[in-house]
Amino acid sequence: MPHSPLIARTLPALSKALARLRARQSTLALVPTMGALHDGHISLIRLARRRAKRVAVSIFVNPTQFAPHEDLASYPRTWKADLARLVAEGVDLVWNPGADIMYPSGFATRVAVEGPATCGLEDRFRPHFFGGVATVVAKLFTQIRPDVAVFGEKDFQQLKVVARMARDLDLGVKVVGAPIVRERDGLAMSSRNVYLSDAERARATVLHRVLKDTRARMRAGAPFATCLDAGASAIAQAGFALDYLEARHAETLAPVAAMDEAPVRLLVAAKIGTTRLIDNIKV
Repeated sequence: MPHSPLIARTLPALSKALARLRARQSTLALVPTMGALHDGHISLIRLARRRAKRVAVSIFVNPTQFAPHEDLASYPRTWKADLARLVAEGVDLVWNPGADIMYPSGFATRVAVEGPATCGLEDRFRPHFFGGVATVVAKLFTQIRPDVAVFGEKDFQQLKVVARMARDLDLGVKVVGAPIVRERDGLAMSSRNVYLSDAERARATVLHRVLKDTRARMRAGAPFATCLDAGASAIAQAGFALDYLEARHAETLAPVAAMDEAPVRLLVAAKIGTTRLIDNIKV
């Protein structure tokens, strides 16, 4: 039978729990989340289990990565359901701090990130975002001190930002990317998919289809600019407001214009109704 994880909500409780988990020099993997867990998160936990003896999951809806007009207040919070899934997966530790623990009164330090954080993708539309992500992830890494941390490739720019930060600051954490988990019709799993109406959900599959069609044209030798223009038109015709459809270097996220320049990643972000979706694929 699955065992119940240790649950910590204060730093002393976290330290005590970590001492228990580390008693036999066990390796520890961390899966940072904001809760509202779905099968994509479970795939991260299972990958973490393959990489370390013990698995910790953090659940913290981080206010510093939301702009004033974004969905912090309405972001789904499903603690009971989340805990049941974590118990079923045999997670060893759940770190569930409040905002007052992560950002106590007088908190005045932020992590400033450049490189992949300023490449002109998500940062063009959410300039506050990666500073908030880097700050909270740096805190999680120093609080838990995992050997491995697992992040999903759906948030591809975030994955690259976190990996770069961990290397640059010598945090001693190996950052591992996990493949995107999709619904049967190709839609990338996301906690925000619950915001979609039935009609929007039906049209949301266009993003993945356009990514695949664009990749096929690129592999066939069509000019990148032509491929991207055709993809952008298809997304707009489906009723999306497109933020970007870009071909980027898969490591640096610098723009690329041909297949022979670098390993290529196609990335898209677009809004349908009030819901903003992102996706990406390897070319």
